[in-house]
Amino acid sequence: MHLSDQLTVARALAVPVVIVLFAWDFPGHDYWATAVFALAMATDWLDGWYARRTGRSSNLGRLLDPVADKLLVMATFIMLVGPVLPGWMVAAIVAREFLLTGLRLAALERGVVIGARDLGKLKTSLQAVAAGLAGLAAGGAIPHDVAWWATFVALLFTWISGLDYFLSAPRLFRGQQPA
Repeated sequence: MHLSDQLTVARALAVPVVIVLFAWDFPGHDYWATAVFALAMATDWLDGWYARRTGRSSNLGRLLDPVADKLLVMATFIMLVGPVLPGWMVAAIVAREFLLTGLRLAALERGVVIGARDLGKLKTSLQAVAAGLAGLAAGGAIPHDVAWWATFVALLFTWISGLDYFLSAPRLFRGQQPA
């Protein structure tokens, strides 16, 4: 397993740590959880950079990377439902992620690996920023409204990028490059 894949696995392993830190009530726990979340999300950029720089991208990495991202971001959003974020907003984001995961699995059954698209990468960045801001809002560092609006923007791009993936799916299933 290459370093980029190891970083992806480390990101996935950070999920239970973030959950426990958000759930465990001690002074500053929201800040600790947010810091671990931010550090883990930074590995998303690092593993992609390393894979491109060394030419060591792999189908395993293309599959695991979005799963690790989704696990980390979705777990953070779910932990912040109630104190900062409305449940409907998080549910709409989670629903899109499940739908796209289903699409990826259907493609994989046909021997096609759906890699990250530009809108998907933007969506992940916006979700990560929104989750980080929500973590800071949970700790009291910023107003909850800032986190709400950041998450709303992330929600819009989440569904826009999902539509982009679903519109490109027929070409991918035929073995053609997406438009």
